[in-house]
Amino acid sequence: MDFPVSVTNKNITHSKPNISVNFPHITNLPHSLTEKKINGDIVSLLNNMLIEQGFYNEFLEEMIGTYEIKTNERNILSLSLTVYSFTGGAHGLTITKSLTFDVMTGKQYSLKDLFNPNSNYVEKLSQIISMKIEAWEVPLLEDFTTIRPDQDYYLADHTIVIYFQLYEITPYVYGFPYFPIPIKSIEDIIRTEGPLNTLLTF
Repeated sequence: MDFPVSVTNKNITHSKPNISVNFPHITNLPHSLTEKKINGDIVSLLNNMLIEQGFYNEFLEEMIGTYEIKTNERNILSLSLTVYSFTGGAHGLTITKSLTFDVMTGKQYSLKDLFNPNSNYVEKLSQIISMKIEAWEVPLLEDFTTIRPDQDYYLADHTIVIYFQLYEITPYVYGFPYFPIPIKSIEDIIRTEGPLNTLLTF
């Protein structure tokens, strides 16, 4: 099944407080259990994000949730969920998280799953990001040393995009720091049976 999967929109709405959360729902997969697992993983992550963003906070005034499909081809689905909330103060807060799946098996890929064992992927990706930070003159809260082994990422076209949350490495006004890395530039460490190789060899 190399064609894109079907994605429909679901939403959670409430007038007081003002809540409007949209999220993706995957349909028409060949295997119903795989479809159920993927949708369950999406809802599970979204629930955690909503709670973190104060869904049950009595001071919640506004919450907006959106999503983006980053890759939907060759049995790979990569997407991002974003939730903004405002509970008072100078400004609201936004978090974004991503999920990457094999739509045939339902397997969800963490960052380490994309690379060969013992490939030192953390060190290699961190070096690339360090160079981009310097070249782009990204303002930092403190010196950048390394990504987390489970750093946030998504896949788009022939690129892996490593990113950080607000305040994680940069001031709030900078927004989310995104660092796209061409898969071709790191092909020596990618896992042969993983999604990076699938996107690279087409």
